[in-house]
Amino acid sequence: MRYIDRDLIVENVEKLCIDACYSIGDEILKALQKSKDKEKSAIGQDVLSQIIENDLIAREDYVPMCQDTGIVIVFLEIGNEVHIDYDIYDAINEGVKNGYEHGYLRKSVVRHPFDRVNTKDNTPAVIHTKLVTGDKINILVAPKGGGSENMSLVKMLTPSDGYEGVKKLVIDTVFNTKGKPCPPIIVGVGIGGSFEKAAIIAKEAVMRPIEDSSPDEIAKKLEDELLHEINKLGIGPMGFGGTQTALAVKVNVHPCHIASLPVAINIQCHAARHKEVTI
Repeated sequence: MRYIDRDLIVENVEKLCIDACYSIGDEILKALQKSKDKEKSAIGQDVLSQIIENDLIAREDYVPMCQDTGIVIVFLEIGNEVHIDYDIYDAINEGVKNGYEHGYLRKSVVRHPFDRVNTKDNTPAVIHTKLVTGDKINILVAPKGGGSENMSLVKMLTPSDGYEGVKKLVIDTVFNTKGKPCPPIIVGVGIGGSFEKAAIIAKEAVMRPIEDSSPDEIAKKLEDELLHEINKLGIGPMGFGGTQTALAVKVNVHPCHIASLPVAINIQCHAARHKEVTI
């Protein structure tokens, strides 16, 4: 067994929160540049140039790339040979609190959906935990903005809706969002499992490397077709029109009940903020 100190968790989560909000990932930057090169609309090209310039300024001047610094989503993997003698969720939340305070990030979490009183430290984070083999802990931190998250949905289709029903649901959903989620977007689609499982795998899909494809042949076909169809909708960068509405579509699938076809769509803005560390 390997002991991992609590302070190490706190320090790393603090750093991940700040890095994710200040420094765009290289692969996302590359995808934005590629998108700009492919964009047919002059306005769309200009918008993409401004997005890239904004991201580079944020990285160089060490300031947030967006005013909405999000609610923190954490994907936590704990090895079965790791020993901890403390509340790791408490440690993660302390790291979030420190990150948002020391990084001067906007606190965007309210303590109750109805009284709307700000917690003033951006906690609690939403934490998804998996037990894995090994003696390490992997922490992925994703500050998720409200603009794109609000455009997401979960829908319980029936098996008879099938492949085409899922495809229509995704395209209709993206079409109805127009420029609200700050395109070019990344579309995460979770198909199967149950009501809640579909939502989680849709969010996991958004965190996949932008250049990868699903190892499932049907899901990969759906990814390719959806990206093509979505970029024909004409929404374009930030909704000003154009050919580059999405940078990528990621489809994750999971076994499900014979009577069900759960589908979740998680939409991610062009910043696609997430950073991770293995301890």
